[in-house]
Amino acid sequence: MSLCDDTLLCNFPKCRIKLSGFAWVTACSHVFCNLHGSGELSRCPAICPACGSALSGKLDIARKELSPSEGYKAMVLAGLRPDIILDISSRAMAFWSYQVQQEHMYQEYNLSRAEAQVKQMEKMLTQQNQSRELEMSAMRGEIVSLKKVMEEYKKKYSEVSERLMERNRQCQKLQGLYDSLKLRNMVVGAGDREMPPPPHQHPDFPAGPARQATPQRSPLFFSFGPEAEGRVFSCPEAEGGKSFQFSSPARDKSWPFNNKH
Repeated sequence: MSLCDDTLLCNFPKCRIKLSGFAWVTACSHVFCNLHGSGELSRCPAICPACGSALSGKLDIARKELSPSEGYKAMVLAGLRPDIILDISSRAMAFWSYQVQQEHMYQEYNLSRAEAQVKQMEKMLTQQNQSRELEMSAMRGEIVSLKKVMEEYKKKYSEVSERLMERNRQCQKLQGLYDSLKLRNMVVGAGDREMPPPPHQHPDFPAGPARQATPQRSPLFFSFGPEAEGRVFSCPEAEGGKSFQFSSPARDKSWPFNNKH
């Protein structure tokens, strides 16, 4: 507030509004708005809300019109000696200067409080930044360790994948072997169920009573083709099945063969 500013502020701590209309002035050089002045200074005994001074005198409190009429201005100091007029004017100017000084002091106090709060907030911000930096460094270390763990898991995963692929290949091989054995057993079973009738005696085979085949040494014949020109002779032994294959001699039309049809 400067001297050229003609607006005073209410000295009530929680008000601080610009005065207009009527104002309450105290002997302790404080001024209040009409609302707080009429409420706080109407008590008996009156206590100044700004400084706590007792206002017991008759002229310690005065209600002033801030924008007096021209008639009031012409009559308020009329008839007084110049020294009294100057004294009244000087006291009024001192009141105004005191209000300006108090306002400056109040603003400086608010500024100092704001600066203290700013410094405290800067200190807190610095501490928070330091704590955040520590947390970030810890998180960076944790990220590095997690990356190492992830690399180890990737390596283990690749090893397990290779082992799984190898097992799958082995499983496919075993499945193929199982299918071939199953097909072979089906073919052997079909040959046992449909045994072809024995052919006529061949000249190269010795005549005589046929040897009775035992269950363990029963010969098996596998025919290939519609004319049964190629046969497979199988004689399972006790140690395991052994088989050999022979081809029939050149077929002569004079040799009788029974066609299996």
